[in-house]
Amino acid sequence: MLDPVTIIAILAAVGLGAGTIGSMLGVGGGIIMVPALAFLGLPPGQIAGTSLFAVASTSVSSTAAYSRQKRIDYRHGLEMAAAAVPGGVLGAFLSKDLALPDFKLYFGILLMAVGTYIAFRESILKEKKDGVGGKVTATQHAAIFAIAFGAGIISSLFGVGGGVIFVPVLLLMHRMTMHSAAPTSQLTLMVTSIAGLATHVTLGHVDYLYAIALSAGAVIGAQLGARWSRSVKNRILQKALAAVLVAVAVKFVADWLTAAR
Repeated sequence: MLDPVTIIAILAAVGLGAGTIGSMLGVGGGIIMVPALAFLGLPPGQIAGTSLFAVASTSVSSTAAYSRQKRIDYRHGLEMAAAAVPGGVLGAFLSKDLALPDFKLYFGILLMAVGTYIAFRESILKEKKDGVGGKVTATQHAAIFAIAFGAGIISSLFGVGGGVIFVPVLLLMHRMTMHSAAPTSQLTLMVTSIAGLATHVTLGHVDYLYAIALSAGAVIGAQLGARWSRSVKNRILQKALAAVLVAVAVKFVADWLTAAR
């Protein structure tokens, strides 16, 4: 068993990497931080609450950086947040009823989906050259609100943030470019994660020592990711991250199968 100082150092490093990658790809660093907390054996509610503390910190940092760059579409970002916040509150309550093996199974399935999305998102998300401006129908608006609500549930249930869902919605339905979609997603993620975190805090789910360690690295990483997102080619980073996520997903599903025997 690792000593507390080593665990804190590792979590700070995990937060740094998660904040950087999450900010650059607009997927939320929780997708990296949650597995680290799960491997420490924390209960699901505490995993989600502790990770979401760091996700909220990261999104505040990223949103501030992107705001200075004037890359955020506030109207679309806040519209999605309005639908996602109720889901975020609900997800926090749902997390307390999950057993750790079931949490690993469901999160493993989510990781496989996210890994596949990240690996192939350039072909999935073909950006429109005309960017924002396409008219969104009433049916599409309803779909956007429903998807955002579901993303809010996933955000607080697992502590991952909903960026992996918010970005495709902004690209495919609001016809934004990635240059604006990732920053706008961070705004939505910030509002949603703060609402979910407040609920987790009320339920006593947050391990503050671990959360602060993750956040310390994640806040710095978010600033680096926002800065590097303009110049770094993400294709190799996407493939590597996708491979890691799928590998962790396989491990989590294997853990569930072992526990089910």
